[in-house]
Formats: sequence, C-alpha cells, structure tokens
Amino acid sequence: MHWQCSSFSELTPKALYEILKARAEVFVVEQQCAYLDMDGIDEHSHHLVLQSEHGELLAYSRLVPPNVKFQEPSIGRVLTTQVARGKGFGRRLMQESILRITVLYPNASIRIGAQAYLEKFYNDFGFVRVSDNYDEDGIPHLEMLRANKH
Repeated sequence: MHWQCSSFSELTPKALYEILKARAEVFVVEQQCAYLDMDGIDEHSHHLVLQSEHGELLAYSRLVPPNVKFQEPSIGRVLTTQVARGKGFGRRLMQESILRITVLYPNASIRIGAQAYLEKFYNDFGFVRVSDNYDEDGIPHLEMLRANKH
C-alpha cells in the first residue's frame, strides 16, 4: 500500500476517474444522496489517495486550501471504499490527511464540514464542534475545527 498526494493538474485521467468513481459510489449511491459532487473545488485542491499494492483505491480525501471552502484549510470528501472498511484505513487516512495539510499549510487551523454522525470520530483527531447541525443535501452536518497547536 502507498499514499499519493497530488495537485489536480498532477492527476492522470485514470486517477481522476478512480477518485470520482469512489466518491460517487460512497456519497451518491451508498448514501442515496443525489448532489453535484463536482463543485469547482477539486481543481484548487490536493487529492490524497491510499492504494493497494495492486493499484486499487482504498481511501481518499480532498485537501482544500484556505479561502476556497472556508477561511482555514479543510479536509473533505473523506472516504474508504467498501472493500477497505473495518481495517483501520479511515483512521490512517485522517492521520495522513492532517499530516499532509499541515505540511502544505503550516501553522494553520483546519476546518471541516462533517456528517454529524461522525462527530466522535473527528473528536479523536482533535476536531471540536463549532456550529449547530445544518442540512447539506439531506444529511445532517456540522462544522468542526482543529485549532493550530502553535
């Protein structure tokens, strides 16, 4: 297994296809949520992928720069594929996402828009609730912030 972190322009067509396919499988099909995934943020972001030794996408997150989605940098579109679930890849993905975003944007706090049912999961990584729940595409969400430790 290996991590790959790429800017949008560094993604090959095949890599982009695999990312968008995984996002559609998880967020549109599994969660039965019809929404426009291609939101104009991808081309500004870095894309973190964990692949198996055979090149299969296991986990993914989008690392969004400051002042694109939020004032702070953000981690979004966090997913593990069905084949990778229950093996700790989600936790490893968040650890790697935080590490990579800290390298890209040193000394910055990180803000996320999280599905509300995952609040405890994100608490484990130092994120705290900073908003009331809100509806995003029919799913309860909340904003969470991981303060810069500096």
